[in-house]
Amino acid sequence: MAPGVKLMQKVSSTKLFAKIAPHFIPAVDKAVHKLTRGKVILSAQMLPGVILTAKGARTGEPRTTPLACMPEDGGTTWILIGSNFGRPGHPAWTGNLLKHPDADVSWQGRDVPVRARLLAGEERAEAWQAVLRFWPPYATYQARIEREIRLFRLERR
Repeated sequence: MAPGVKLMQKVSSTKLFAKIAPHFIPAVDKAVHKLTRGKVILSAQMLPGVILTAKGARTGEPRTTPLACMPEDGGTTWILIGSNFGRPGHPAWTGNLLKHPDADVSWQGRDVPVRARLLAGEERAEAWQAVLRFWPPYATYQARIEREIRLFRLERR
């Protein structure tokens, strides 16, 4: 593993990162994604990422959120991790997917229609272990909070 990745894992596990990252990472990702016409997500230089567009749970209006993801099967399915940087509440996008599971992702410059499914039980446990191998700081996020981090599998529709 590259030294930069180890450093980023260490930094992303800190409480300071959890406090400030949600205020700048999504905004920068959205701006760069728009400027590059969907070809670049800045944070994806460290972790793979998608731009999720889902209907808002209350409004039904499209909501766009840049998210780290764990691609599966060569990018035909994805796991989204509702870590919220280890902060107490579930991120809003998870509530949106629970109410409106049909969504779209921008993946490597292509728009892909997907259906989200909340993982539970043994399927969630297996996915969680894969997520921890993929990006170990998620264990730190889970240890800081009482809620169970939601995991969604996105499949092409």
